Order: sequence, then C-alpha cells, then structure tokens
Amino acid sequence: MTAQQPLTYHSFVELVAADPAVVGLVLKGSQAHDGMATEHSDHDLYVVVADGAATDLVRFAGHRTAELDLVVLPLAGFRAAGMPGFERYALARARVVLDRLDGGIAEILAAKARLDSAEAFRDAAQWLDAYANSLYRSVKNNRDGHALAARLDAADSIGFLLELLFALDRRPRPYNKYLEWELSRYPLPGWDTDPLLETLDRISATGGVSLQRSLFARIEAAARHAGHGAVLDAWGEDLELMRPR
Repeated sequence: MTAQQPLTYHSFVELVAADPAVVGLVLKGSQAHDGMATEHSDHDLYVVVADGAATDLVRFAGHRTAELDLVVLPLAGFRAAGMPGFERYALARARVVLDRLDGGIAEILAAKARLDSAEAFRDAAQWLDAYANSLYRSVKNNRDGHALAARLDAADSIGFLLELLFALDRRPRPYNKYLEWELSRYPLPGWDTDPLLETLDRISATGGVSLQRSLFARIEAAARHAGHGAVLDAWGEDLELMRPR
C-alpha cells in the first residue's frame, strides 16, 4: 500500500483472502469482544499460513499501526500460540475471519479456550497455594500493624484467586480489561457475578480482613471439593489465621 492508500483492516482482509497460502485469519482483542471496541481500538489479527507455504504476506509480520496489529505465522505456530502463554485468553475469545480448514481454525481456538483436566488440576493447585500465601501475608501484616503491606498483599491475592477460579472451571483467566465482560456472559459455576466482583473490588481497595476470610471460606470449600485438600492442609495451623473468626 502507498502513503495515499494506507493499509486498513478491510483492505488487508481482501489481500489475505486472495492469497491461497493463507489457511486462516483470526481477529482478537477489543474488536473481537462485543461492546468493548472504542475509537482507539485497532484490529489485532493473526494471519495463519499453511506449514511450508511461501507467501509475500510475511512482509507484514510485526506490522503495527493505529489501525492494524499483525502477526503472520505458520499453522504449527498458531496451534502452539498461548499453549501456555499470555495470549491464550485472547485467542480463546478470538473471532474467525477466514477458515480454509473446514472449521479447523475454529477447532484450534476452541482447544485454547478449554484447559485439559490434568493441566487445570495442576494449575489450580499452584494458584491455590499462591492465593493462600498472599492471603496469609495480608492477614498477618494486618495483625502486626503493617497496614500498607496488608493492603498490597490483599491486592496481590486477587490475581492468584482469579487464576484459581478460572482454572477450576478449566478456562484461561481473562485479562482484567475483559473480566466483567467475560463473567457477564460466561459466569463461573457456583458464583454470582455481581457479588463476586463487588467483593474483589472491596478487598483490592481496603484489604478488609473479615471480607478476605469470608471469601476464603468459600474458596476452601470449592478447592477441597475439587481435590486440592492436600494443598490447603500443607498450611497446617496457619489455616486458622485465614478462616473466619
């Protein structure tokens, strides 16, 4: 494209559609989340090329403007993207723009949206321990008069808690930007979205110990039900500091 003809989303889609080496085109980010795009939102695209195929589109790899953010990669690389990795949620909720694999691109995205049982169990155990650690530090710091440290540890615990809750449901955690969007459309089983978000908001803002303990009581029950009792029991008597009084 020339300076008089800048590369736009629609012109790039047409360019991709004319290239037989391309097997898929995927849109992610705000443009793929209904109601989230703003005047500042670009179009984040994955251009998926058949393994071993040659294409002139590689010249656009890394292209980034206010309109377009492009990734060009082979099919094998697309399968591996975010598995694991920070991109997993973005791809889990991405939209298929072009799929020349008779639904194969959509199947790859669906696989990214669902953790397998072994992965979910392993990840949940790790996030549960991390959550308990931050919670314990928060409550202990509050007890010992370290108010700022207590609030910071409480805020830290929220990230670990969200990772845990989504792992228990075998889903990648959404980015903070999309948390409310995600939960309004796909609630976590056993949790009412609005009260949960309100609780997380209050804990992040205040580090309230009684609120943290009440939430932990529900988390402990859910974690034990999911088979993670050993992780909790490893905390021994320290669990009493985290539980409601």
